[in-house]
Amino acid sequence: MKFAYRFSNLLGTVYRRGNLNFTHDGNSVISPVGNRVTVFDLKNNKSDTLPLATRYNVKCVGLSPDGCLAIIVDEGGDALLVSLVCKSVLHHFHFKGCVHSVSFSPDGRKFVVTKGNIAQMYHAPGKKREFNAFVLDKTYFGPYDETTCIDWTDDSRCFVVGSKDMSTWVFGAERWDNLIYYALGGHKDAIVACFFESCSLDVYTLSQDGALCVWQCDTPPDGLRLMAPRGWRADLLQRDKDVGEDEDQEKETTVRGIAAPTEEEKKGKVKYSRLAKYFFNKEGDFNNLTAAAYHKKTHLLVTGFASGTFHLHELPEFNLIHSLSISDQRISSISINSTGDWIAFGCSGLGQLLVWEWQSESYVLKQQGHFNSMVTLAYSPNGQYIVTGGDDGKVKVWDTLSGFCFITFTEHSSGVTDVTFTATGYVIVTSSMDGTVRAFDLHRYRNFRTFTSPRPTQFSCVAVDSSGEIVSAGAHDSFEVFLWSMQTGRLLDVLSGHEGPISGLSFNPAKCVLASASWDKTVRLWDMYDSWRTKETLSLTSDVLAVAFRPDGAELAVATLNSQIIFWDPESAVQTGSIEGRHDLRAGRKELDKITAKHSAKGKSFTTLCYSADGQNILAGGLSKFVCIYHVKEQILVKKFEISCNHSLDAMEEFLNRRKMTEFGNLALIDQDAGEEDGVAIPLPGVKKGDMSSRHFKPEIRVTSLRFSPTGRCWAATTTEGLLIYSLDARMVFDPFELDTSVTPSRIRAVLHQRDFTKAILMAFRLNERALIQEALESVPQDEVKVVSSSLPEAYVEKVLEFLASSFEVSRHLEFYLLWTQHLLMQHGQKLKPRAGSLLPAVQFLQKSIQRHLDDLSKLCDWNRYNIRYALALSKQRGVKRPPESLGSEEEAAVSEDDEDSLHLLMGAGEEDEEPMLS
Repeated sequence: MKFAYRFSNLLGTVYRRGNLNFTHDGNSVISPVGNRVTVFDLKNNKSDTLPLATRYNVKCVGLSPDGCLAIIVDEGGDALLVSLVCKSVLHHFHFKGCVHSVSFSPDGRKFVVTKGNIAQMYHAPGKKREFNAFVLDKTYFGPYDETTCIDWTDDSRCFVVGSKDMSTWVFGAERWDNLIYYALGGHKDAIVACFFESCSLDVYTLSQDGALCVWQCDTPPDGLRLMAPRGWRADLLQRDKDVGEDEDQEKETTVRGIAAPTEEEKKGKVKYSRLAKYFFNKEGDFNNLTAAAYHKKTHLLVTGFASGTFHLHELPEFNLIHSLSISDQRISSISINSTGDWIAFGCSGLGQLLVWEWQSESYVLKQQGHFNSMVTLAYSPNGQYIVTGGDDGKVKVWDTLSGFCFITFTEHSSGVTDVTFTATGYVIVTSSMDGTVRAFDLHRYRNFRTFTSPRPTQFSCVAVDSSGEIVSAGAHDSFEVFLWSMQTGRLLDVLSGHEGPISGLSFNPAKCVLASASWDKTVRLWDMYDSWRTKETLSLTSDVLAVAFRPDGAELAVATLNSQIIFWDPESAVQTGSIEGRHDLRAGRKELDKITAKHSAKGKSFTTLCYSADGQNILAGGLSKFVCIYHVKEQILVKKFEISCNHSLDAMEEFLNRRKMTEFGNLALIDQDAGEEDGVAIPLPGVKKGDMSSRHFKPEIRVTSLRFSPTGRCWAATTTEGLLIYSLDARMVFDPFELDTSVTPSRIRAVLHQRDFTKAILMAFRLNERALIQEALESVPQDEVKVVSSSLPEAYVEKVLEFLASSFEVSRHLEFYLLWTQHLLMQHGQKLKPRAGSLLPAVQFLQKSIQRHLDDLSKLCDWNRYNIRYALALSKQRGVKRPPESLGSEEEAAVSEDDEDSLHLLMGAGEEDEEPMLS
């Protein structure tokens, strides 16, 4: 149970590429983030990443009309059928080709995928149990180029498909006599989106050059006639009347469309005519149309452009309602919720996700990850917040409960190299390559201190002592350690002695001793109280890349370039152990590597270290997709986590695919996405337009920073994918403690019935079933909590505190659990003090849970106090006679002064009367 960490959430990345979807109720946005999918609950202000992953980046997501099922398709054509109710994968399927879009029919019985230049219709998996969830029904041919978009009629009788060959095709979902297929032209560029009008066969088509065509159909949806069987089909149908429809559904049929049918084929068929053609682009303001969405009930059309602007139009009159620029990058995806109030925009260039309420013209959600890769992270002392720094120079603070970023600091002008919290948890200190170390205040959200060196230098790491008074930073080019005072902002001293760049700094939590690691193969310990002189110099056999103190300060861990983790006693400067981690990294081979992964692993090493909250284990990561947990005392590998299975990243596989190796070189050098809308333009001879220097590359998988939460229940890693959070698996509930055969649920309830509460609580914790523990604790009367808590053995007090901390997050019995916490700490505080080191994670977890409730309730109480004051002021003001208004300016000023004085008096009276009311 101690190492049962599972992936729980992905922060720092809100959108990569693919289509956005709103859930059935319209309160949540489903966004593809790399090879995972995140659900943003806008009503409850929470984000949750589904515990599943595809082999490549997600290309498109299709949502069933009831909101229970989703089809997630990646770039390789692999599909996952996912239940959004239980958040699990129900079925795997491979479409044998790149799928551009997928869409369910409104009745939920069929779904259509666009693949290559065809559209395929499948029977949607229903509520009945099926061995094969994806049964192909029909294949539709017609377009000559790739198909791009799909839309269904409200009655699920027909669907329309757009293509890059500038044509739009209307297909019948059933074998209609008067509508098998119909081709629509009229555009001069690729079709971006096409939509049916509500309860009609009228079609709107939008092309990339900003043109909108309105097509009117001469037949209503009810006018579609089923094709009667003829010839041998009629005889076969008559013969096999008894056979069910299931067998017919298994047979695949093919519909081949012709762009220019003959006059005989047109007789008695549905006809379309173009009513109007509108243009979005005005003179001199040409932008490519990149995404569009249409809400049929409100007739609202939303279009996004490559310049980052979007338009709202009312159809079919094409009246402009609103226009706004929300980004400087192209809008990749647009979605409208079921009520038509909220519009979601995704910008893949910057990784932005925006939800806009168009009627009030306000943001519901505005999130953006780091533009470049994340470099470093730090947990707040209570584990409630995570701060991250990136190569884009931004510092972002994330709430671990909601998963959202609530503040971004942009004062740094170059990449952020390290971040840390002070002991209070309200100050963030960051170092950057721009030559500054900055301190940010989380109360007022401002940069209140900027530390600089006498000569310009690039800072590679930063550390703050336990009191928060001394700030230290290591230089990358001058090989010095700088010390500043947090109070005054002045430079205190410059520590010289290293002969290489400073790679890491760490303060001893128990003493004011600073450890500095360098590429000169030494770790130096500096005593802050003794004129900052060198206390010890630890010599190693290789360059030092990371250094970390144990939470109690009694041990120092050092990661070196030769893939070793070496442990030292900082008091005696004696090496206490070492771990060889070269074989545990198992680095993959990049597509352009000349040597194998086995040989390249010899040059890999751990670049980040972190002790667990109890100090018994250490977490290590580096240029690999694996994160290792080692037991410090036993010096063995306890568990290894694979942080990603995304093959869209480089260095994921140990062996290269030999089919990519040709006599002319590696096929990986050729950009596979050339010619795509977000890919690189194919450079032809003689072409002078476009960006000749643009290149497509695969980012390499790596772990740049690791941190354990102070609560000990989760750890975080900044990776190429984003900020990954791993938490203890709550589903693994059976973890008994001193269990014997006499402890059973029925026996526990019998003891509760006898009102022997202490015995029942002990038995429940021995069985360690959460529901039974909650039942036993909540059965204790309020006036007996003090007696029961004092009678608990010392070994069980820590377990009760951990249970109370986890219960604060989900239970409504706030006062009852606070009473338990108070009596436990008052009764057993002195006995627990000698074990403060091991109890620290549980106490910090408890503090985090109580602090969250305090923040919520304090805002509510402040608002109530303000309302009470306002009501008291109004009640006092009823009996006050106001002087008549005069026209003179002097008299008006005198009256306003009198009004202010009377209002001041009334507010004072309200404050005086407030005390007995609140008490």
